[in-house]
Amino acid sequence: MVPRGAKEGLRRMRIKFSKMHGLGNDFVVIENISRKIALSPEKIRQLADRRTGIGCDQVLLVEAAAAPGADFAMRILNADGSEAEQCGNGVRCFTVFVRQLGLTSTSELTIATTGGLVRSRLESSEQISVDMGVPRLEPSEIPFLARARAPSYSLDIGGDVVTIGAVSMGNPHAVMKVDDVSTAPVSTLGPLIQRHPDFPRGANVGFMQVIDARHIRLRVFERGAGETPACGTGACAAVVVGHEQGLLQDAVEVSLPGGRLYVALRGANCRVWMTGPAVRVFDGEIEV
Repeated sequence: MVPRGAKEGLRRMRIKFSKMHGLGNDFVVIENISRKIALSPEKIRQLADRRTGIGCDQVLLVEAAAAPGADFAMRILNADGSEAEQCGNGVRCFTVFVRQLGLTSTSELTIATTGGLVRSRLESSEQISVDMGVPRLEPSEIPFLARARAPSYSLDIGGDVVTIGAVSMGNPHAVMKVDDVSTAPVSTLGPLIQRHPDFPRGANVGFMQVIDARHIRLRVFERGAGETPACGTGACAAVVVGHEQGLLQDAVEVSLPGGRLYVALRGANCRVWMTGPAVRVFDGEIEV
């Protein structure tokens, strides 16, 4: 017999969801407009678990927009239960989800995230472009502890010095140039840079191999998720850093383990546009 006082703690709920991915960076997407679902970090970890839950890198919540000019709001919850400010692959999946669910019929959306407003545009049934906004390169805006803005910075990692670029695409990124992403120390150096004290809120860490001025290879260690097959904001950050360092032009193909993204820098402020696919894999219902 369950004591009366414990009944509330044992209450469970059923949640409808869609499993989606952008180049293998996978999401559990939940419509949270018609019913207000409160998901604790523990419940997020349950949903994200690949053995006992659905399995994903992030949970995306589709919510009503509170920000002026926005069509929807998107919350991004990492697999470890923490919340992220921005997610480029997630925006593309979000766009396909709200269209296919009939929440909107427009092909262009403005979506509010914790990292700011982003615009998305459905180019075709398989390709979505996202206006990721103007990159933030001032250290205080990333945030990153440095005396002044520079194309590259030195970080002391346990007595070894590594060179990175730093930028915010709505979330903080460190980008390190490597000779070959296949042998890059993503699993060992990624976590050390991710939690380096010079990044007060942590950082996503990109390992970038420059093939030529219009093509890079990239692997990304993400905050709260570890290495993922693809990272949209990471692809944008790498192109911005490579452009700042004089290595890349303003239109670049980014080859990630999960596939290809295309990043273009437009205008005097180098506004970042990213184009790539989003796939709705299956729909389901789970009790948590």
